[in-house]
Amino acid sequence: MTGPTPIRWTSAARCHVGLVREVNEDSFLDRPERALWAVADGMGGHDAGDLASGMVVATLDGLPAFSSLTNLVDAARERLQDVNRRLRAEALMRDVSIIGSTVVALLACERYGAYLWAGDSRIYLYRKGRLTLLSRDHSTLEELRARGFPVGNDALQPGHNLITRAVGAVDVLALDQGAVVVGDGDIFLLCSDGLSNLVSEEDIRDNLAAGDCRQAADALVDLALKAGGHDNITAVVIRADDPDCSDMTVLNPAL
Repeated sequence: MTGPTPIRWTSAARCHVGLVREVNEDSFLDRPERALWAVADGMGGHDAGDLASGMVVATLDGLPAFSSLTNLVDAARERLQDVNRRLRAEALMRDVSIIGSTVVALLACERYGAYLWAGDSRIYLYRKGRLTLLSRDHSTLEELRARGFPVGNDALQPGHNLITRAVGAVDVLALDQGAVVVGDGDIFLLCSDGLSNLVSEEDIRDNLAAGDCRQAADALVDLALKAGGHDNITAVVIRADDPDCSDMTVLNPAL
């Protein structure tokens, strides 16, 4: 007896420098054939953010194939720790305080997906009309919320939304992670804060609802540009299709 047919993945990505910055410090990974995606945002205001985000993406792109999702995630963690060490050494050599990058990655195997992140690049899941933020920003603002402090518009003042984790920020990288059972029609969005800071969750949900990865990625980046585009903007949109589920005979509910 054969097992269930693997999930069929499709995806699309778009990255834009924005309307203010001269250098694009965002990088992304879009490998649907390997069920591997990532977004990395080089830390603005620090030296060589584009180098840092590029190193993060390159090391994840070099992951070998694994038959186990657990082994794949463990390998990703080890590689990101290695990048963290190299970025710390690079910063020391250049005599700068930090060369760093956020990271958010989605890795899938069979019918399971794992995601890991550090910083404020995000992963969303759109499922059956509902949008869920799977990650939680590692930022000063989010820490205030978690501690129960009232957060109003004053929290958006400069300095209040600094990120508290990043690859290259400290000697030992702390990554958070989660996992989901992937369902037919699930759509994931990985994005940098240049998108999530300017595009509402309602607009994100509405643009993912059509199920077209390319159309959604382009539309979401365009919305961020129309809202000012004051940062680099990256969107990676990923769709999961379950061939076994799609081929099932559906009973007419009217019968």
